[in-house]
Amino acid sequence: MTISNKYDQKKIEEYYVTDEPFYVPLGDEIEVFEAAYAQRIPVLLKGPTGTGKTRFVEHMAWRLSKNSPTNSNRAKKKEQHQNVPLVTVACHEDLTASDLIGRYLLDANGTRWIDGPLTRAVKVGAICYLDEVVEARKDTTVIIHPLTDHRRTLTIDKLGEVIDAATGFLLVISYNPGYQSLMKDLKQSTKQRFVALDFDFASPEIEAIIVSNESGVDSEIAKKLVQFANTTRKLVGHGLDEGASTRLLNYAGILISKGVDIKDACQIALIKPITDDAEVREAMNASLEAIFG
Repeated sequence: MTISNKYDQKKIEEYYVTDEPFYVPLGDEIEVFEAAYAQRIPVLLKGPTGTGKTRFVEHMAWRLSKNSPTNSNRAKKKEQHQNVPLVTVACHEDLTASDLIGRYLLDANGTRWIDGPLTRAVKVGAICYLDEVVEARKDTTVIIHPLTDHRRTLTIDKLGEVIDAATGFLLVISYNPGYQSLMKDLKQSTKQRFVALDFDFASPEIEAIIVSNESGVDSEIAKKLVQFANTTRKLVGHGLDEGASTRLLNYAGILISKGVDIKDACQIALIKPITDDAEVREAMNASLEAIFG
């Protein structure tokens, strides 16, 4: 049996965020994240679905690359561009520790070790973003604890190794507090290893700017879409678990910009995805008629 540590994965350059992701700050979250990154303090993002948590992390990876010391005027030597890779993991209920750390695989040449996304991020000094971390199995989240304190280490039991995180490594996790339950919540022993940033829907004026930019619809249509979304958000707890997200507004706007009728786009993107209840749909349709006529 032969064992190889050779990668059969994406090149790390493929994890660079090279184009600026559009992001409108709602407060001081950019400055707070930059300060946390400078000291390698783990960050927890909390907020409803579709409020820009993932986009924010992408924007920060791009921003930190753009403002890295080797890119500044202070770097007069011929140093290369210091990008900050972003490794994103969409967590789910079947996510295991091996999915994050890595595993042995069999191929024609024998057995070889393949690093998981967390191990890869630790080794290369990337931002590792665990999206909706509460969806992962509870025993999985325990492995991140040594990465979130002074140790900054990752233990790989299958290899008998303890890896020190590279200088640029930062762990970022997110979850939706609206989905919290006794079965799905972060333990206090995990929560108290992070600084936290709260995300929520932007003000109507800013959200309309976001929708117009992301979808290509004009500002008037964007404002009406946001107005309608806010009527759905008022139904939370009265038939809806969550109202229409900014992401869904962008989808509606894209459909409209591609020629789909406005009311049809709202039905397809803003009503049907979030409820099957006939009475709730009737109430939402009434609001739709009142806004768009």
